[in-house]
Amino acid sequence: MKHYDCIVIGTGPAGQKGAIQAAKLGKRVAIVEKKQVLGGAQINTGTIPSKALREAVLHLTGDGRRGLFGQACRIKKDITIADLVSFSLQVIRHEWEVIRHQFDRNGVDLLWGKARFASPTEIVIEGPDGDSLISADYFLLGVGTRPARPDTVPFNGKTIFTSDEVLHLDHLPKSMIVVGGGVVGTEYACMMATLGVQVTLIEGRNKVLGFLDQEISDAFQYFMRQRGIALRLGETVAEISQTEVQNGAVHQLVEAKLESGKVIYAETLLYAVGRQGVCSQLGLDRVGIEYDDRERLKVNEHYQTNVDHVYAAGDVIGFPALASTSMEQGRRAICHAFGCSDGDYNSALFPYGIYAVPEISMVGKTEEQLTAVGIPYESGIANYREIARGQLLGDELGMLKMLIHQKTHKLLGVHVIGTGATELIHIGQAVMALDGDVEYFINNVFNFPTLAECYKVAAYNGLNKLNNVYSGSCQPLSVNC
Repeated sequence: MKHYDCIVIGTGPAGQKGAIQAAKLGKRVAIVEKKQVLGGAQINTGTIPSKALREAVLHLTGDGRRGLFGQACRIKKDITIADLVSFSLQVIRHEWEVIRHQFDRNGVDLLWGKARFASPTEIVIEGPDGDSLISADYFLLGVGTRPARPDTVPFNGKTIFTSDEVLHLDHLPKSMIVVGGGVVGTEYACMMATLGVQVTLIEGRNKVLGFLDQEISDAFQYFMRQRGIALRLGETVAEISQTEVQNGAVHQLVEAKLESGKVIYAETLLYAVGRQGVCSQLGLDRVGIEYDDRERLKVNEHYQTNVDHVYAAGDVIGFPALASTSMEQGRRAICHAFGCSDGDYNSALFPYGIYAVPEISMVGKTEEQLTAVGIPYESGIANYREIARGQLLGDELGMLKMLIHQKTHKLLGVHVIGTGATELIHIGQAVMALDGDVEYFINNVFNFPTLAECYKVAAYNGLNKLNNVYSGSCQPLSVNC
C-alpha cells in the first residue's frame, strides 16, 4: 500500500492549489479525481464555461461596442449554440492541459477514480482498473458541490435543466424561465437576453444578488429590464411541469406556476437555486466527520474539520464559494497542516465578481453594512460617461462607487458595475489592504485614457462632499478636474 504525506480529493481550484503547495513544500502528494476530466466545476461546468460563454456572446453580438458603433458591430446575425460551445470547449481543453502540466511539473501523483475513506488514514479508490488502497498523514477535501436538483422538479436536461447542462443544449431557445436570482441565475439570464432570448427571472427575495450594495443592485435590475428581462421578484415557484399549449399549432412548453397564482410559459427553464454537496459519498462516518443537510463541511479558521488531520476547502465549506477564494483556502489549509507560514490574510477583502452583462464587482463594505454598525461614511461616484475610456468602449452606463470614512478618509468599500469591473476592483482592494486613504487617488497619476481614472474622479467627488477636507488656502476641486 502506497503512503503519502498528503492526499487531496478533487481537482477543482481548492484541490489544485493545495496539492501544488504541498509538493512545493517537498511532500509526497497524490490527488484523486473521480471524473474523466480535470478541474472540477471550475473548468467543466461552472466558472470557465460560463465566462467563456459570456465572452462568446459579447463578441458575436458585438454587445460591448454598441454604444460606440451601434448594430454594425455585430459579428454574426444568426448565432447558434454550436457557435458558443465551440469557443467554450477551446478554453476548457486549454485549462485541462495547464492543470495536468502543473501536476506533472510539481511531481503530484494524479489518480483517477472515486475515493472514499476506509479508515481515518486510508482511502479506497474505485478506479478504471479496480479498487486500490492508499494512506496518508493528512487529507484535503476539495470535492466541491453540484447544482441542487429537487425531486419536485422534472429535470430532463433538454427543456428543464441546471447550469451543468446549458452547454449541452441542441438549439438556442426563443424563451427561457430562470428560477433563482443569485450569481448563476443572473449571469445566464443576462447572456440569454443578450442573444435575443425572451427571459423571465423568478426570485423569492425582493431583489437579485441580495449581498450587493443596494444602489448597485438597483442599477443592475434597471439594466436587466432594459435588456428585456422580466423580473418576478418576491415570487416563489409552486410547481414546474411540461405542458402543451395550443396557439394555432401545438407547442411543447415549460409551465411554472407561482404561489401568487401567476402562470409563466417558456420553451425552456433553467433551475439555479442553490447547490448541494457530495459528502455522503466519501465514507466520512468512518472518520468521525459530520456534514450538514446540504452535505457541506464545517471547518475552523485553519480549514480543519473536527478531525485534525482532515482539512476541507472550496465550495464544500460553503460561502463565499468562489474559485478565487477556493484556491487560497486550499493553499492555506496545506500550509497549516505542514506548519509553514502562509502570510497575512484578510478575509474581509475578498473581491466578488459577477460576470453578468454588465459585469459587477465589489470589495469591502456596502452602504447598508456601514449604516448598520454606525460607521460614518461618504460616497464618491464616477460614471463611465465622464471618463474618456468609457466613451471609447461605448459604455456610458457603468459606474464606480467608493465609500470613504468621514473622519479618517480611509477607503471602506469599492463597488463597480460596467465594463472591466472585475479587473478594476483590484486597485481599490490593494489600497484597502495597505490601509490607504482616498487621498492616494488624488495624489497619484493614472494612465490616460483608462477606466482606472474612475478612482480619481470618485475620490474628488467624495471629498467634495465632505467639509474641511483641505487645509489652508486649498479649496475642494471640481469633480471634472
